[in-house]
Amino acid sequence: MSLTPLLVDVGTTLEDATGFVQYLLVFVFAAIPVVEILVVIPIAIGLGFDPILTGVVAFAGNILSVYALILFHGRLSTWWSNWRGRKNDESEPSDRYARARTLWDKYGLPGISFGGPILTGVHIAALVALLAGSRDRLVAGWMTVGIAIWTVILTAASAFGVSLLGIA
Repeated sequence: MSLTPLLVDVGTTLEDATGFVQYLLVFVFAAIPVVEILVVIPIAIGLGFDPILTGVVAFAGNILSVYALILFHGRLSTWWSNWRGRKNDESEPSDRYARARTLWDKYGLPGISFGGPILTGVHIAALVALLAGSRDRLVAGWMTVGIAIWTVILTAASAFGVSLLGIA
């Protein structure tokens, strides 16, 4: 699956919006699995959005969606078990889930919290940590730290890249 159409759609949507709505969209896009901070921060800063405000808003959208996942993981886990129990075939887990599980097996909660935002996406990383038995508060704390660090790195790198290229 190519991400190019998704990147174009995110960029076009952000570019077509104005004022407050642009940052509201950054918040929403950061909360969506697959898009998250890895996609929305560089695009928004490349379009000339304020780097600090973009980073803060993207972080808030991303972390609040993870907190919602943590809050409702019990219900989601029950639903998933019931749904999987009704399926006749035993399909293989997705590549993203497999990468997250490998991270978990090698490095535990700190590893998945720091690697997850880039390698698997924060939602899958948090879900793997929860399904592996980590306590909600520990997952929330470690994921917050991991997402915060990646937000700072992505924001700084994007702002530096834009200034270096002189495109905004």
